[in-house]
Amino acid sequence: MINLYEVAETNRMIEKENLDVRTITLGISLLDCIDSDLKILNEKIFQKIYNAAKDLVKTGEEISREFGIPIVNKRISVTPVSLVGGAACRTEEDFVGLARTLDKVAAETGVNFIGGYSALVSKGMTLSDELLIRSIPKALSVTERVCASVNLGSTRTGINMDAVKLMGEIVRSTAECTKENDSLGCAKLVVFCNAPDDNPFMAGAFHGVTEADKIINVGVSGPGVVKTALEQVRGESFEVLCETIKKTAFKVTRVGQLVAKEASARLKVPFGIVDLSLAPTPAIGDSVADILCEIGLEYAGAPGTTAALALLNDQVKKGGVMASSYVGGLSGAFIPVSEDQGMINAVQAGALTLEKLEAMTCVCSVGLDMIAVPGDTKATSIAGIIADEMAIGMVNQKTTAVRIIPVIGKGVGETVEFGGLLGYAPIMPVNSFSCDAFVNRGGRIPAPIHSFKN
Repeated sequence: MINLYEVAETNRMIEKENLDVRTITLGISLLDCIDSDLKILNEKIFQKIYNAAKDLVKTGEEISREFGIPIVNKRISVTPVSLVGGAACRTEEDFVGLARTLDKVAAETGVNFIGGYSALVSKGMTLSDELLIRSIPKALSVTERVCASVNLGSTRTGINMDAVKLMGEIVRSTAECTKENDSLGCAKLVVFCNAPDDNPFMAGAFHGVTEADKIINVGVSGPGVVKTALEQVRGESFEVLCETIKKTAFKVTRVGQLVAKEASARLKVPFGIVDLSLAPTPAIGDSVADILCEIGLEYAGAPGTTAALALLNDQVKKGGVMASSYVGGLSGAFIPVSEDQGMINAVQAGALTLEKLEAMTCVCSVGLDMIAVPGDTKATSIAGIIADEMAIGMVNQKTTAVRIIPVIGKGVGETVEFGGLLGYAPIMPVNSFSCDAFVNRGGRIPAPIHSFKN
């Protein structure tokens, strides 16, 4: 039973500690839309998504009003478009046409973003996969709400280094195509190793082929809630610290499950998962870096940061799993730079570097996220950074990702303003030594020995 104390406690979390449901994401399968006629394919895609999602925003707003819980975003994820468009798309421009259709239906339904302009190429690329990947710069420059992702590796298959090299070039091209807007297109593009099928968070959301026809996934976030709870146990032992994080994560996850089940019932769509990810925003007091400081660090990036983040991530997952049988997606702690004021402060103080962030990704839930780098960073250097992150995911059997933004025309010492939840970021230096010969080898890095589980 829920008592009055718990109601008051939840209200306090919402009003003073930035607790929110970050997103309700409606996953939609487009497999039944596949057609060899491009015009018919576009029509089927529009109608399927519109019919499924036309009440999503209204329902989210109703739940938010009735329960007093902020629901920041309403989003859609779809089947990876390279699979859906393979029978009809013969050129890059054909895929760009699909992106325009996705953008149009996203606008019609009123959602913030639509994800799934994606390809899964961890072992190899089909012609359809390659065409979609090469179309990404144009697609993201002519659309507003479309998000793209590419899965380049997995623990089971290894890393597709041909695709890694290509994605280094695509990130550069996307930056060039959107340079009038501070290369913002790259903020809507993420590459993965071990991408999950049920992730509700952008830019990496897509609707996996093993999912039902439609599904409701909810992402809930509360860095401010965790930080406030930890303020009450300053100086206590690690045992007390861990229990406090775990109990707080439990409470936050219960809020997410409540919203997810309510949305599921009202939309008559099955409930999928709750993703409990401590996803920060630029708002003061809504920072993962501030949690690390509350644990005992002067700045994120100080010695001990990786251990503190590992502790935080693990206890968040344990608390979430206790609260719901259907915790999924990424679930843990995100460490984006531009979206976290504490991370920005750490970079500006000289405490946090790209290399330290990479070490932290070994124990967090995603990877190198929303990091702005100089606009003249080479495509091969970007590919090398991607390869490093893919290797961390592959060997450690976890999801890792890279969302890096080479800001054309800007260099180290400058900042870039993205606005809204994307915040702003200092341009971070990139190691200037070459990895060209490594990236240009071609082929595939094999799966690690512990991938053989059969």
